[in-house]
Amino acid sequence: MFRRREPVPFAFVAEADRYRSNVEPPPRQRASAGQLIGRTLVGLTVIAGLTGALLFGLPAMESPQSPGHSQQSEASDGR
Repeated sequence: MFRRREPVPFAFVAEADRYRSNVEPPPRQRASAGQLIGRTLVGLTVIAGLTGALLFGLPAMESPQSPGHSQQSEASDGR
């Protein structure tokens, strides 16, 4: 469809750059003791979970072969 273009005054954009408001947002409320304890517990739980996953995951990622043992398949037995 064909759109009809109309002139748009852009004077309000230039005025907006010079406009300074004297209205400030309200100050942020301080977190209560319960909220701080809750945030701390959530953070500690996340850190403990990551640490546990790392501790339990590292042995699983190690190579099961010890230097004195070698794996041989049945095909190498010459049967």
